[in-house]
Amino acid sequence: MSGAVACKIRLYGRVQGVFLRQWSVHQARELGVAGWVRNMPNGSVEAYLTGPDEAVSAMVERLRQGPAAARIEDVSVEEAAVEDIDGFSVRV
Repeated sequence: MSGAVACKIRLYGRVQGVFLRQWSVHQARELGVAGWVRNMPNGSVEAYLTGPDEAVSAMVERLRQGPAAARIEDVSVEEAAVEDIDGFSVRV
């Protein structure tokens, strides 16, 4: 994936049980972002995003808003190593 960037993002608030993971898959596929999303034991949601800079940035902005039922209270974003991942999926 030449020209790709990657980041890990963690979402806090009402983020589990609100269709966030499935919504994220739809958003990522629409933007052409690869990676994964998963619920964390502490109640947060973590995602790994990789792809073109503009697409990853757009995905981060969408995640900051979340789906209608979510209430995003805090977001952390950190750079990550680019991994060769095909598609976007929910991890358990």
